[in-house]
Amino acid sequence: MTDYSPYQLGRSGERRAVEYLKRKGFRVVETGFRMFHGEIDIIAYEGDTLVFLEVKTRRGREFGAPEESVTPFKQRRIRRVAEGYLFKKRLEQVPCRFDVLAVEGDEERGFSIRHFPDAFE
Repeated sequence: MTDYSPYQLGRSGERRAVEYLKRKGFRVVETGFRMFHGEIDIIAYEGDTLVFLEVKTRRGREFGAPEESVTPFKQRRIRRVAEGYLFKKRLEQVPCRFDVLAVEGDEERGFSIRHFPDAFE
């Protein structure tokens, strides 16, 4: 079994998440957008809706489900970065939402993805 670092596992999960979104018809416009000491993993359009996606990747459930780690603090940080993105791109009037993608597994066993649309406001 290959021992991936948490960073490598997270990057693999994000790559799988982008592939998943494209298969579902999303148009990915940004990955790893950083601003205000925060980051949004993926920014994509689903139709006319701009979707800010947080990707959480875990090997298993030893430390809980991946989606459980999107805490209220993390949600506030994502919202703040999203507001900065909307202002910077002059997209304040575009409908948007926040989704979470919970990715479990690894490169050897494969990944499973659970999508939580409109996971928080």
